[in-house]
Amino acid sequence: MKMVHRASALVLTCVVALETPSFGWGSIGHMAVAYVAYKQLTPATKKKVNALLKLNPDYRNWEKKIPKDADATNRAMMTFMIAATWPDQIKNEAGYTDDGSENGNRPDGATSSQNIGYSDHLRHKYWHFINTPFTQDDSTLGAMPTPNAETQITTFRAVLNSTESDELKSYDLVWLLHLVGDVHQPLHAATRVSRADPNGDNGGNNVMLCAKPCKNELHAFWDDLPGTGSNPNTAVTYAKKLLKPDPALASDVNVSTWIKESFDDAQEYVYIAPIGTGDGPFMLTSAYRSTARKVAKDRVALAGVRLAALLNNELK
Repeated sequence: MKMVHRASALVLTCVVALETPSFGWGSIGHMAVAYVAYKQLTPATKKKVNALLKLNPDYRNWEKKIPKDADATNRAMMTFMIAATWPDQIKNEAGYTDDGSENGNRPDGATSSQNIGYSDHLRHKYWHFINTPFTQDDSTLGAMPTPNAETQITTFRAVLNSTESDELKSYDLVWLLHLVGDVHQPLHAATRVSRADPNGDNGGNNVMLCAKPCKNELHAFWDDLPGTGSNPNTAVTYAKKLLKPDPALASDVNVSTWIKESFDDAQEYVYIAPIGTGDGPFMLTSAYRSTARKVAKDRVALAGVRLAALLNNELK
C-alpha cells in the first residue's frame, strides 16, 4: 500500500494553493444545510437573522423564488435557505468581479482580506476552500496562501459576536451560511498532489469522470450528491431524510476540526477505487456512489447543526 502523507496542526507547510473553480455543495446542498440549521435556531436568533438578511441587496430576488403559497414561517425559513447560496450567486452576477490571480482563485493583495460589507463587489472565490494537500506518491507538498475558508469563518463569526454594524453583520452572516457548508464538503478541504498534478488537483476539479460521454469532474460529482437545481422544496425534502448527527460531533464548533474531518474523509472515501492515480477519466462504481451519498448526507447534517450552534451562541 502506498503511504499517504497527512497534514496536521503541527506541520505548517501542509497546505497547497489551488485554482479551484468549484462551487462547494450545489444550491440544494447549501439550502439543505441552512434548513437543518434554521430548524434549530432559537426564536431570538431567528428574529435577528431574519432582520439581517433583509439588508442583502438580493433580498427581493430571493423572495420571488419562494412558493407563493408559503406561509410567513416558511417564507422566513426559505429566505434563510436561499441566502446560503448567495456567495455562489455573485460568481455569475453583473457588478461583481474576480479579484486576485489565477482566474480569481488565489488571493493577491490587501483587498483579499478586506471585510467591508456589501460595498465589496469582489467575488473572493478563494474564501470558499482550504484544500489541504496529501500525496500518494511522495510528491513534495507546497504551502497555501491566506485568506481561505478557515480564516474567513473565524473572521465572520467574530463580527457576529461584536458591536459592528448590522450591515456588516448581514454580509458576514450570508458568507457564514455558505462557508460552513463548504468546509463540510470533503473536496473543499483536500487536494491530491502527485507527479501528474504537482500543484494539486484543484480539489478534484482536474480529475475527470466518464459516464458516456466523459464530461464530469470528481469535484462536481461530490457537489451534486445532495441534488441539483435550485428549488427550496427539493432541499427541504432531502434535508428531512437526514439522520441526526452524534451529539458530541454536533456540538463541536471548532472550524479546524470540521476541516480536518473533511480532509480525512477525502482520503478515506473520495480518492479510493475506482479513482486511481492521475486525472482519469475514471468510471464510478455503484458501490462508490452509494458510499459517497452516505458521506454527503452525514456532512450536510453535521454542517447544519453546527451552523445553528454557531449562530445561537455568537450572533449578538
